Amino acid sequence: MDWKDILRRRLSMPNTGPNKKKTEQELKDEEMDLFTRYYSEWKGGRKNTNEFYKTIPRFYYRLPAEDEVLLQKLREESRAVFLQRKSRELLDNEELQNLWFLLDKHQTPPMIGEEAMINYENFLKVGEKAGPKCKQFFTAKVFAKLLHTDSYGRISIMQFFNYVMRKVWLHQTRIGLSLYDVAGQGYLRESDLENYILELIPTLPQLDGLEKSFYSFYVCTAVRKFFFFLDPLRTGKIKIQDILACSFLDDLLELRDEELSKESQETNWFSAPSALRVYGQYLNLDKDHNGMLSKEELSRYGTATMTSVFLDRVFQECLTYDGEMDYKTYLDFVLALENRKEPAALQYIFKLLDIENKGYLNVFSLNYFFRAIQELMKIHGQDPVSFQDVKDEIFDMVKPKDPLKISLQDLINSNQGDTVTTILIDLNGFWTYENREALVANDNENSTDLDDT
Repeated sequence: MDWKDILRRRLSMPNTGPNKKKTEQELKDEEMDLFTRYYSEWKGGRKNTNEFYKTIPRFYYRLPAEDEVLLQKLREESRAVFLQRKSRELLDNEELQNLWFLLDKHQTPPMIGEEAMINYENFLKVGEKAGPKCKQFFTAKVFAKLLHTDSYGRISIMQFFNYVMRKVWLHQTRIGLSLYDVAGQGYLRESDLENYILELIPTLPQLDGLEKSFYSFYVCTAVRKFFFFLDPLRTGKIKIQDILACSFLDDLLELRDEELSKESQETNWFSAPSALRVYGQYLNLDKDHNGMLSKEELSRYGTATMTSVFLDRVFQECLTYDGEMDYKTYLDFVLALENRKEPAALQYIFKLLDIENKGYLNVFSLNYFFRAIQELMKIHGQDPVSFQDVKDEIFDMVKPKDPLKISLQDLINSNQGDTVTTILIDLNGFWTYENREALVANDNENSTDLDDT
């Protein structure tokens, strides 16, 4: 019989006992007692069907509080031991050398030019002889990844070895970065990354010439690039996975090459000449030598042709101290203007152009900034260009989803974000855009003259 029927039956029975009739409150209490008992029995009958909950593994471990010094120390030590164990699992130089000898010994002829190849059968033989540390690399999946168009079904020994080297390097780097992960949560704070780069400097021959007094400025310059591009929401931390996935660490560690070309140094943000260039520009702009830049001082940046309207927005939106910009904020400004094709840079500039904070640019926003370009043209004796023509050109270039609004994503998708932003904020950039056909023709004439000579 169902417990609900039992409950109804019991309550419908006439009152018995010495008192004959019970009060309303007593009836309510009895009803609740019966309900609780029968409900508990009913739930208890289903208990055996829910035993699986006991097998769920623990998935949450509370982090030690700041005052739990012993627990914090224990966690720190256990992480260090774990990372040491992971480090010992990686191939060392001697083991990598032995792997290369085995691959070379088991190569499968014929060679393709000077490139040695290996088939799957010999690939497995090398895997058996290479040792347990190499087991993860000698799988059908890895072989299939590296198999391309060889008619004999072989892979390049060099490509495979480079694959192994890259994997080992990634694991080594991850372990190295994790040692600076104070929170142990898979991310680095700004101070963590600063410590990592500071201790990396002595291992980079290309930075041997840097004076120690410049180290702090170099570290700040290097760290800003990571955070500008990898922390767009400005959370103050970057995932170690994101650091490994981007090319910045490759550029930084490229400075280990003692014979790095001058051209490579100039294009590498982390090189000594690049860092000194950026810091030197900052010092040259700082006319009053107070270590900060005012709006007037920043206006001389580059070709000194940025509009005052745009500079006003920079000082309204960016972090300043008593109306002046420090070196760290200046670095964000430089990274944005020097990398205008990148989404993070466009996001930075878009925020400045979005004066109404609506999440899109409309005709009013475009006109607001272009009027300043027109005024500069008058000052320099140039005939102002019609805003209507420029507005139409911008919308034609971007082709936004909404014909009246340009979103950040529209700018990024168009691949014209750098051109659009330059037109709106920099007179020299706008002049270059307007005269692009004449400039191209002039370049062609110059190259023809050189050919004739």
